[in-house]
Formats: sequence, C-alpha cells, structure tokens
Amino acid sequence: MRRVGIVVFPGFQILDLVVVTVFEVANTIIGRQVYDVHLVSEGGGLVASSAGVAVQTQAPDDFVQDAAPGMQAYDTLMVAGALELDAVPTSLVDFVRRAAPASRRTASICTGAAILAHAGLLDGRRVTTHWQVARALQRKFPTLRMEEDRIFIQDGPIWTSAGMTAGIDLALALVEEDLGADISRAVARKMVVYHRRPGGQSQFSALLELEPRSDRIQTALRYARENLTADLSVEKLAEVAHLSPRQFSRAFHAETGQSPAKAVENLRLEAARVLMEEGRHPIEIIVRETGFGDRERMRRAFLRAFGQPPQAFQRAARLSA
Repeated sequence: MRRVGIVVFPGFQILDLVVVTVFEVANTIIGRQVYDVHLVSEGGGLVASSAGVAVQTQAPDDFVQDAAPGMQAYDTLMVAGALELDAVPTSLVDFVRRAAPASRRTASICTGAAILAHAGLLDGRRVTTHWQVARALQRKFPTLRMEEDRIFIQDGPIWTSAGMTAGIDLALALVEEDLGADISRAVARKMVVYHRRPGGQSQFSALLELEPRSDRIQTALRYARENLTADLSVEKLAEVAHLSPRQFSRAFHAETGQSPAKAVENLRLEAARVLMEEGRHPIEIIVRETGFGDRERMRRAFLRAFGQPPQAFQRAARLSA
C-alpha cells in the first residue's frame, strides 16, 4: 500500500484536494486499496480553506506513529497551495524539509512550490508553479530553474505543477508512474477529464484563448484540434459547423477575433511546440503530425508567433534534458 500525505495549512486552496479523488478512483479501478490517503497539517484537527470550508487532518507525529514497522511514513508527500501565499510558516517549512527525504517522492500543487522552495528542495531543479507567481518565486530563489509555462514537471523525486486543475494532471502522472498508462487513462475517463495533458504542454491553451461562444464554432475548433493533419480549409470547417463558408468566417471572426486560418495555425503551433519540447521527434515527423505540410511553412509560422525558429525549441529541450 502506498501512503500519500497531502499537506494543508490555514487558507489552503480547497480545489487542490481534487487529487484525493484521483487516488480514490485508482483504488476503485484496481479493486483494492493501492493508495492510503491522509490529510496532514502542523497541529492536526480541523483546518479551514480559503473558502471557509474546513477539513479534518492528522498531525505529522500521529501520521508517523500510524505507519507499520519498516514502512515509510510517506510514499508520496504532496503540498497544497493557496490563492494568496504571502507568508510561509516556518514550522510548516521545517516539517516538509524533514519529511521529504523520508518519502519516495515529493510534489507541490500550484503555489505549494513556494513551500518546497523555502525548504530547500528546489535548489538547482526544474520546477513550475502558477503563472502568476512564477517570476516572483524565481527572483526569490534564483538557484531553481523556473519553467513557468508548463503544466507539471518531474525532476528526480520532486514533482511540481501549475495552478488549480493542473494538480489533476500531476496526480494522473503519479498514478501512471505507479500503475501504468491504462489505469491512468481509466481514472481520467471515470473523472471525465482530459487524459492527461503532457507535462510540457503550455499552461495557456490556444483553444482556451479563442473562447468562442456558440456551439457551432466550438465544434469546428474541436474538430480542427483533433484533426490537424486533415483539410482544415474554411469550407471544411464551415461544413463541420453546418454553416456556409461566408457565414462561418463572419461568425468565427466575431466570436474569436481571429480568422479561421490564423486559429488553425495557432493550434498547429501549440501541438508542434509540445512535440519539440518532448525532444523525441524529428522535425519531419512533427511537420507531418501537425499538418504544416513542409518545414519552411512551419519555420515561418514559428518566427511569426515566437520570434524563433523550431530548432531553437529543440535545442532548449535537449539542453534541459
């Protein structure tokens, strides 16, 4: 059995506790208790979230005493975040500093990365956190290697995630590491969530930034994202949306502020960048899988969007690896 300790503190963000459900569903699918999840706080007892909802917790000493002889107190130690994390309690930092080395792996959700940083666990490591606090954390802890535009990152035994729902992606990745991709996918299906955003995926989605209002435009965009190698002309997307090409183009621009062609290019760029940053795919494969058609067309698109050619992203991925 794998003991999971989730560390909370007064004012924590209660959405971070959705990771409990990931482990619960994994137990259900396996048919036995693989994960034994506990909420842990400095003093134990009721701890109120920033929303005012309180949860029952164990004190660290109680948790350690409950562990079976020879068993790690924690297999996985996870630290929750908060909407506002102005001051990090010294006693909480000390607890995490002591507990992490005795755990197989340590993870933070959202701004919980600040607690790991204060505990000295992120020195020299690649990390991510909520985009709103990433640069401030980098300035305060210059030895960590912040990658603010990531969903989650694993660097050795330390895992960090971006804000809010990115904790789900991190927890699914932990389950995948423990139990395999099939179980992780089954958990995601049961929870009706995307399985699972790659760690290298941007915190910002081209699809989310468009924010179309109507079902027809949303349907066309989903089709485009799922069929990047297909014909994504205005005529084809209009057919998917059940509109004439003229009606579709007019409605698309009115709802998104972009032309259909520009939106499709942005979706292809997003997919290509993820593949490049994974570092395992030749340029020719990426060109084909993202529907750019030829290398020069993709190069021009990268220069327009990022001011850098695709090779710069590949080099950065190799250096990071």
